[in-house]
Amino acid sequence: MDYLKLVELIPRDKRRNAADKLVDAILSSKNDNKMPSDLANTILHQWQQNLLTSEFGLSALLKAAVLLEQEKVLTILRELQLNEIADKI
Repeated sequence: MDYLKLVELIPRDKRRNAADKLVDAILSSKNDNKMPSDLANTILHQWQQNLLTSEFGLSALLKAAVLLEQEKVLTILRELQLNEIADKI
């Protein structure tokens, strides 16, 4: 799945809220053993650079959240009225 292309569908005014909700889903997940270390490092680097709302940062968050909590991500996307993205996941 091309997460970067999915992130391009998120309007700029919804990116901060989407990033915050995806971070919450990742941090509250009990499935942290499913997170590849390279993806965790990418997210950490993006956070340190204050780039989690960038297309690359959001794509890493979306990928991680889908790996850990796919159903929760679908709910988040629908709450944000990003149904097109939810349907593609």
